[in-house]
Amino acid sequence: MPARVLVDDLWIDPPPGALSALRTFVAALRRAIEPDRAPRQPARLLVTSGPGYALKTQNVDAWRFEAVLSAVLPPEERLRELSAGLALWRGPAYAEFLDEPWALAERSRLTELRLQAVERVAEARLELGRAAEAVPDLDAHVTEHPWREDAWRLLALALYRSERQGDALAVLRRARETLVGQLGIDPGPALNRLESDILNRAAQLTPAGTVWAETAAAYDRVVGGTRARIESTVGLLRNLAVTGGGGLEAARRHRLAAITAAEELGDPDLTARVIGAYDVPAIWTRSDDEAQAAAIVAAAERVLPTQDHPAIRARLLATIAVESRGSRSSRPREAAVEAEQLARGLDDPALLAFALNGVFMQTCYRAGLAPQRDAIGAELVALSQRHDLFTYEVLGHLIRLQSACARADHTAADDHAAAADALAARHELPLVAVFTRWYGALRDDTPDSYRAAAALLDGAGMPGLSDGLLPLALAAHAVRHGDPVPQADYGPHTPWVFGAPNPPPGLLLEAYWALTAHNTTDPALRAEAQAALKPAAAEHAAGSGILTLGPIAAYVD
Repeated sequence: MPARVLVDDLWIDPPPGALSALRTFVAALRRAIEPDRAPRQPARLLVTSGPGYALKTQNVDAWRFEAVLSAVLPPEERLRELSAGLALWRGPAYAEFLDEPWALAERSRLTELRLQAVERVAEARLELGRAAEAVPDLDAHVTEHPWREDAWRLLALALYRSERQGDALAVLRRARETLVGQLGIDPGPALNRLESDILNRAAQLTPAGTVWAETAAAYDRVVGGTRARIESTVGLLRNLAVTGGGGLEAARRHRLAAITAAEELGDPDLTARVIGAYDVPAIWTRSDDEAQAAAIVAAAERVLPTQDHPAIRARLLATIAVESRGSRSSRPREAAVEAEQLARGLDDPALLAFALNGVFMQTCYRAGLAPQRDAIGAELVALSQRHDLFTYEVLGHLIRLQSACARADHTAADDHAAAADALAARHELPLVAVFTRWYGALRDDTPDSYRAAAALLDGAGMPGLSDGLLPLALAAHAVRHGDPVPQADYGPHTPWVFGAPNPPPGLLLEAYWALTAHNTTDPALRAEAQAALKPAAAEHAAGSGILTLGPIAAYVD
């Protein structure tokens, strides 16, 4: 905000020396909010910006509340996070500035978001089969805000699902009387349709949990064979893996058990199908469970010689390529190439997308390969749009986001992040937000923004991504800003934070080499790091889309 505007806000009639007084206030405020900042070190939170000042922080209740409201989460997580977000409210927004013109629009906007959050809490409770819990809050909500038609709809639905059909119809009559009598408007089609559905006890009003339970019971009655159950389990696990942290962990745990069960039956064809059916898109190049991944690769290699069908072979080879992420061996790259060749000869778009995922995973073995990964991402997006493969379309956008970060083309990266978020919202893919929020942290490049992004990793079920990531991002930030690298638990990144040879292939390869070039005291190791970085000298060490060490040229010269 310009200093002159601040002066006018502080004083009705600014005294002589008002600008000097303002600078004194700012200096005192800086000391208060950054007590550990050394003398003469630049401020990081309240910074000088043009002719005035800007506050660079993510630690604002209103922003945290908005982040919770916009996150795409499973119902249980959504209920917990939204309830915590609503708990941040301690009265009307900006209550201490009720008479300030600048606060009017923002206060109205935040109030509307709060009302939406109350309704989304009710939706989450309904999705979880906890309709009776939603009734009291919704009843109070419509009494206080009678113009909100969706709140009336949710209240009636909650009553119906609580076996209170008469009360649900009474609420809808009350809604009509209120809207017509007090506001002079007719109820919208959603309320009219709900009333008709309740009168007819329409099937779509049945809670999704009940539908699932009835379907599962029918499956148990009809499907008795062990082989059919094992194959069906993999399909469920594939869908479970993209639903959120708990789902991903459960899918990972049961996947190996399904493969083991298939092998124990002595049926190589079944084993091959079970291994190859788990074509869940993978974006991060470090495994969440290296021992399990190695066991899956070993099982795929054991059964591969028994399979002649090109589609089955391609799926096994793609599995080897994806599960061998981070490997220094040439075998996974060979498997990726062969899987792609086989898939391109078949009319199977989903198989080609899976094979391209394997190729992506194996295109991080040296610095400077971001353009090749970008081409893979572009093909995945185009292929997925033609054939409605929305999870692979998300993968393609995330790959292109990463590659755009390596080019420092944040306009393109913004577009891909927005596209990925839109798909995630439409198809309920909550884990996508982990990567787009980390990209947002890279864009802001402040410690607070990285800490806010790291909060999304709690319970995300991705230890291969989360372990040591926040300390690594803060170390990269320190290097870029000329600060000492902090002492912290860097987990698997520790050797390369302080300088080490032979970093593993992956999206952090350039960052590892840049940190080594910057921090090592060994001239020979520094020369090795600089030579490794030269193919990417025109790029930024930001190809992960998560953190950045700035232009690679700064570490090569």
